[in-house]
Amino acid sequence: MSANGKLVLDAMTALFVNRDTSVVERYWSEDYRQHNPDMVDGRDHIAGVVASLGEDFRYEPGVVIDGGEYVAIHGRYTGFAAKPLVAVDIFRIEDGKLAEHWDVLQEEVPAGETKSGRSMLTSD
Repeated sequence: MSANGKLVLDAMTALFVNRDTSVVERYWSEDYRQHNPDMVDGRDHIAGVVASLGEDFRYEPGVVIDGGEYVAIHGRYTGFAAKPLVAVDIFRIEDGKLAEHWDVLQEEVPAGETKSGRSMLTSD
């Protein structure tokens, strides 16, 4: 994994698994651009979003797809919505920081209810 792939995995783990909001300045650029329609640009609101998450919130990182300037991470968000969400978060990296973000979110279907019988997150 390249430095950018490690950056994304470390940032997402620190913020959403460890809930360490002190990492926002370290990993996110000041003029962070957001393409999620429910989020505003900039990094200033990120700590508040994490602080507002309930005790039942969990993030599980999955596969990291490392494309150099662009890195995608597949993961599961539980407690963020009524049902667990499987997501692909895509980041553009600039000057060693997360500079831009897109995401695709889908309600998770349990493996036992999928036509293939496989999980939406793991590669088993």
